[in-house]
Amino acid sequence: VQLQASGGGLVQSGGSLRLSCAASGFTLDQFTIGWFRQTLRTEREFVAAITWSGASTYYAETVKGRFTVSRDNAKNTVYLQMDSLKPEDTAVYYCAADRLAVEDSTMYNYWGQGTLVTVSS
Repeated sequence: VQLQASGGGLVQSGGSLRLSCAASGFTLDQFTIGWFRQTLRTEREFVAAITWSGASTYYAETVKGRFTVSRDNAKNTVYLQMDSLKPEDTAVYYCAADRLAVEDSTMYNYWGQGTLVTVSS
């Protein structure tokens, strides 16, 4: 069971990036997928989540209206489209999978390695 987050990079303030979370060893279509981020100065914080069917999505207030989470179960991949990026969005972004969790990172059982997003001012 493995999750792989990718798509991070360096972008200017106001720019966009799309992160991907791909699974191997299991199918994502039975899991809620959450995105979290962490910096050296902050604890891991919730960013967004999408339920197994995609029918429900959840966002942190800090990213609402700028980030969009979506999934393509046929490709076994979940995406995080990040628009209007700000320097304070700079962090390592992680994806995680669980059948029941949403915003609580401690409830997620499966984690991918992080992908670094750097937003320059």
